[in-house]
Amino acid sequence: MLKTMAMSGDGPERETESAVRVLGEEAHDSVAEGPKFAAQFTASPRGARFARRLAVRRLAEWGYPPASDVSCTVALLVAELAANAVRHGRVRGRDFHLRLTFEASARLIRIEVADASPDQPPTGPSAPSPDDELGRGLLLVDVLAARWGATPRVPIGKTVWAEVAVGLPLGASADRWPGRSAE
Repeated sequence: MLKTMAMSGDGPERETESAVRVLGEEAHDSVAEGPKFAAQFTASPRGARFARRLAVRRLAEWGYPPASDVSCTVALLVAELAANAVRHGRVRGRDFHLRLTFEASARLIRIEVADASPDQPPTGPSAPSPDDELGRGLLLVDVLAARWGATPRVPIGKTVWAEVAVGLPLGASADRWPGRSAE
């Protein structure tokens, strides 16, 4: 089921229903063993900005406050991958998708950004010159992520993913992960 979600903001950054569609309720699955979040965004700078903001909000709900290292790292990775989807992966009339998953057993947060372009990103970061204004994004991803890569997406496009190693969120014990109550 596809749900439309409206978020209120302040001033010109106010988001509208057209900016994001939540692709599913917060859910747990047996593979990830933890909460996940998926949403679809307009392939625009505004959509990329909103993806980052929603990721930070979701991480706060999972026990990683906005000022925490985990939240800041995930925010930077979402911002870079979403910006790349908008800049390099944009196909007219197509949105990009964000999926966040907390893999409790591996203590990882996985970020996936999918777009409609079949063009794969470089397999490694480039080495821009000091005068280059662009070209440092994948270098940031390479430094911040435990692992990252890209896979083809069926029926079209690609998914670029990054994984962040994390400790337990605030208030969680070893037998409990974010979003799930103790049994």
